[in-house]
Amino acid sequence: MNDFTVGAGQAGNTLGYHKTPCLPPVSPKSATIGRDGAETRPFAWTNSLPHRPAPTLVRIGFGSLVNYAKSSFWLTAVLLLTLFLLTGCQPADGSWERVQAAGVLRVGLDPTYPPFEVDNGSGVTGLDVDLAKAIAADLGVDVQFVYFGYDGLYDALATEQVDVLISALVIIPERTRDFSYSEPYFDAGEILIVPANNETIESMADLGGHTLAVELGSLGHVEATEWAKRVVDLEIRPFPTADEALTAVQQGSADAALTNAISGRLFVRDHDGLKRLPESVTVEPFALVVRSEDRQLLNVLNQSLATLQQSGQLDQIEAKWFNQ
Repeated sequence: MNDFTVGAGQAGNTLGYHKTPCLPPVSPKSATIGRDGAETRPFAWTNSLPHRPAPTLVRIGFGSLVNYAKSSFWLTAVLLLTLFLLTGCQPADGSWERVQAAGVLRVGLDPTYPPFEVDNGSGVTGLDVDLAKAIAADLGVDVQFVYFGYDGLYDALATEQVDVLISALVIIPERTRDFSYSEPYFDAGEILIVPANNETIESMADLGGHTLAVELGSLGHVEATEWAKRVVDLEIRPFPTADEALTAVQQGSADAALTNAISGRLFVRDHDGLKRLPESVTVEPFALVVRSEDRQLLNVLNQSLATLQQSGQLDQIEAKWFNQ
């Protein structure tokens, strides 16, 4: 897996999430995977949120204090003391301890996006499923998968139906007020696909005098148009779908194709005569998502991702699903 840096303005090519108020629980389906790998089903429908005691508020009798105060100095002192007490008694972040006490990491995902998560009839499998299992095993807890539609994922996290989202979610800067993202674990940005015997094209800068296939209206099409302003004699050929653009390269009617990493890598996996260039043209990072206040849990998840990266297990999971 290549290391990459998240740049400003790179979180495109996603279905737009929109801000919605907190909604009631949405009756998710769930399955629990134990540390021994055994899966507990059936899918139980649930209609209640885990109960948490409300934080204790410090109440100070303003009336008696004000009556006692003999000057504006004392009134100011009382107000400052009140502000200090109210801000100093907020409950500490115990998000990781909460998961440890439960012994289960609750993971929300939308099982309709292969190869990251898909219901094959006998259960949900995919890269994100394997990643969640590996993280839970590293942390010494079980994992429970709770399934939602794509549009319900962030609401499910906000209403505490899950602890974390692991569902091929792109980092969206506009959401960072309410949610926090982990370090990226996959780059879904635009990549170049070329013939397997290609020895001349190593980057977009080498496409002068060549034909580049793209999906009409895609981010790859937009990116290619920008490159055409700088690369002499770059011919762009748009196709209705990414697969048709890639087929053009396979059949020799285009010299290269610019497509998102998922479509491109799956096509290369399933068809002979093509290869992907290792460097991404754009960056579109996938990351885990937690509530913004769960900083402790975020740190633990980032440490686990780093462990999986260093051990090579993250690369193995990716290779399993992209066969590369």
